[in-house]
Amino acid sequence: MDELDLLKKDWNKDDNVYPKLTYNEIYKMILKKSSSIVKWIFIISLLEFAFWTFISFLLKDTESIKRFDQLGADPIFIPLIVIGYIILVFFFYLFFRNYRRISATDNAKLLMENILKTRKTVKHYVAFNLIYLVITTFAALYIVLNQNQIIVAQIEKAAASGEVFKFYAVFIIMVVLFLAIAIGILLLFYWVVYGLLLKRLNSNYKELKKLEV
Repeated sequence: MDELDLLKKDWNKDDNVYPKLTYNEIYKMILKKSSSIVKWIFIISLLEFAFWTFISFLLKDTESIKRFDQLGADPIFIPLIVIGYIILVFFFYLFFRNYRRISATDNAKLLMENILKTRKTVKHYVAFNLIYLVITTFAALYIVLNQNQIIVAQIEKAAASGEVFKFYAVFIIMVVLFLAIAIGILLLFYWVVYGLLLKRLNSNYKELKKLEV
C-alpha cells in the first residue's frame, strides 16, 4: 500500500490523528503517480527497442543470417524494416507526448482522458509488435520457400513423389508453432511489464472517478 492509499483511508476520519487531505492534494498525488507510470512506459519501450536492436546486431554475423541474406531478401525486408522503425519512432513520440500531457494536466477530467489515451497507445503498441512479428515471419517463409535452393529441391522432390502437400503442411505447422511460442513469450513479457503498469494506471483512473463523483 503506497502513501496515497494510506492517506486516503484517513482522509475523512472524525479524529485529528491523521492529516486531512483536500481534493487538490489527493489529485496532485494521483497526478504524480500517473506521470511516473507513463514515464516508465516511455523508458521501458526505449529499453526494449535498444535490446532488440542489440540482439539483431549480435545475430547479423551468424551463418543462418548470412545464408538468408544471400537469398535476395533486401527488396522485401528493407521496406519492412524502414516501415517498422518509422512506426516505432511514432509510438515513442506518442509515449513521450502522453507523459508531457499528463505531467502538465491541471484538472481531473483531462487527466482521466489522458490516462485512457495512454492505455490505448500501449495496447496499439503491443498489437503492432505482434502483427509485425507475424508479417516478417511469413515474409521470411515466402523468401525461403522460393529462393532457398535446398528447400526448392526438397519441394520438387516431394512434388515428384506426390507428397508436396505433406511437405508444406509440416513446414507451415513448424512455423506456426514457432510463432505461437514467440507470441506467447512476448505476451508474457508485455503482461508482466506493461500490463502491471497499465493496471496501476487504471487504478489511478478509478480513483479520479471517485473524486469526480
